[in-house]
Amino acid sequence: MSSDYDATEFIDGDFESQKSPYSSAPAHPLRAPTREEVDAKVADAQQKLAELKRAQEELERERSALEETRRRQMEFQTGRQELVQSLTRGLGLLEETELAARRDAEQAAKVLGGLREALTKIEAVHEETWTQESFAVELTRALTTLENARMEWNSARLKFPVLSASAQPEQTAASPDPGSAPLFASYTFSDLCRIGFALTWPVAVMSFFAFVVLLVFLLRH
Repeated sequence: MSSDYDATEFIDGDFESQKSPYSSAPAHPLRAPTREEVDAKVADAQQKLAELKRAQEELERERSALEETRRRQMEFQTGRQELVQSLTRGLGLLEETELAARRDAEQAAKVLGGLREALTKIEAVHEETWTQESFAVELTRALTTLENARMEWNSARLKFPVLSASAQPEQTAASPDPGSAPLFASYTFSDLCRIGFALTWPVAVMSFFAFVVLLVFLLRH
């Protein structure tokens, strides 16, 4: 009987495949890298670093641009809010000022028209044209014109205080001299009587008319 010895018959293939790599030395140990390989790896690393640096610079530029955009947006929003508030407040104040100025201008125009009319009426009085017969009537009319003009002037001074300030020199200049002659010193007694009659007859007529009306009312009742 043939009894050839086969060494592989007593070796477990699965056990051999699961053996630790540290149990025996590798069949083919790693060789040292050559200079060319190291130079290639260094060049590759430098290229990657350069690419990373360019990418970093590009990100930095993008970040700076974004920060500038954000700053400008915040500046726009803040400036718009401030200007909207300022312009709204300014418009309100100017509208009130314009309305007040318009009212003052309209009132000044009315007062100006009244003063001009009063001045025209006073300048239209000419004493040299008065006659002996029309003296009393013309004098009464002239005094009424002066009184109306004085009322117009006093009303204007109340509405516009600047007229009171401007009227002080005129009043001082127009103040009568204590040593000057009285107003009616040049008139005779008969002239004064006619002036008094001219001033009092309207009151007397109205009183008489009121008395007659009262008497008729009493008689009927």
